[in-house]
Amino acid sequence: MIDYLDETILQWFQQIHNDALTKIFMIITKLGEAGIIWIIFGFLMLFALKEKKYGCMVLFSLLLCLIFGNGILKNLIARPRPCHIIHDIQMLIAIPKDYSFPSGHTFSSVAASICIWHWNRKYGILAWILAVVMMASRLYFYVHYPTDIFAGILLGTILAMISIYCVEKAVVSDWWKNRKTIKK
Repeated sequence: MIDYLDETILQWFQQIHNDALTKIFMIITKLGEAGIIWIIFGFLMLFALKEKKYGCMVLFSLLLCLIFGNGILKNLIARPRPCHIIHDIQMLIAIPKDYSFPSGHTFSSVAASICIWHWNRKYGILAWILAVVMMASRLYFYVHYPTDIFAGILLGTILAMISIYCVEKAVVSDWWKNRKTIKK
């Protein structure tokens, strides 16, 4: 059943190919390579915001994504990408060499978007829009199954929540320690 849904959704994305969508998705998917757009946002937030903790949240969530998503899960599960299995699809981008599950573009986008949303709802919505388009681009280019995307959403959400919790806890802990020192 899940395989059928994966294949049906991937085939639909193959049917909507056109030059305009390919150009748009090409730009979006390249922005997600190695999480570069989210790393840039994280550093911008770290250096431009008065409250540095929000930039720390984004960057810490991306570090967790790198460790748990790319470092552990992808290699542990070792699911081949759809383009590694079905070879008669005309590839519009270079075929990635790593594994498919979960989608790195997705978990890094979701994690960063949740952290940005935690800081500012308006910018969070914009980040989510970019994340959703990025997820769609990975299906469009036949490099992920929909279940890879779904798993990436779950993993990104969990890692963002861990990042937010850890950074908030560290900030509150530092404030409390400094408060006690100032009183004495």
